[in-house]
Amino acid sequence: MVDSYDDSLDEGKSKTQVKRELHALTDLGERLTTLKPDVLDRLPLTDALRRALADASKHTANIARKRHIQFIGKLMRDQDIDAILVLLDQLDASTRQYNERFHNLERWRDRLVAGPDQVLEAFFADYPETDRQHLRNLVRQAQHETAHNKPPATTRKIFKYIRELDETQRGLR
Repeated sequence: MVDSYDDSLDEGKSKTQVKRELHALTDLGERLTTLKPDVLDRLPLTDALRRALADASKHTANIARKRHIQFIGKLMRDQDIDAILVLLDQLDASTRQYNERFHNLERWRDRLVAGPDQVLEAFFADYPETDRQHLRNLVRQAQHETAHNKPPATTRKIFKYIRELDETQRGLR
């Protein structure tokens, strides 16, 4: 439940619409309480909200937790919600954006293992911080495994490595 109606939030919107938006902020704040501290550190949050999120686990009684979540929702009004949602969408495995990024990385992996040196050079252009020698060795090992019908252990290592590179480049790591 929203604690109070604030006329400053009303920009020609109905009271019901304002309440829906405030409930959405509260729900987003509650979602933030479930994130790990290293993920929270990457979000553009105010110090007051960071303290409130850290204190959320201390409130175990149902009504106290509910009140604290409402307080977090109130603090969410001062945040850059769009930036928070963009980062959460990249981390949330159920979103379309996450799946597209994941499939793009799988395509890179498959092209690297099957392709010529031009694919490696294109990858290095997209991800300049790549350890070239390490990736070349992984690709060579994966090609050897494929040629000898062995399990794709190195292919998994390549995917893990390029996912780490992608997360670092996007600021998720």
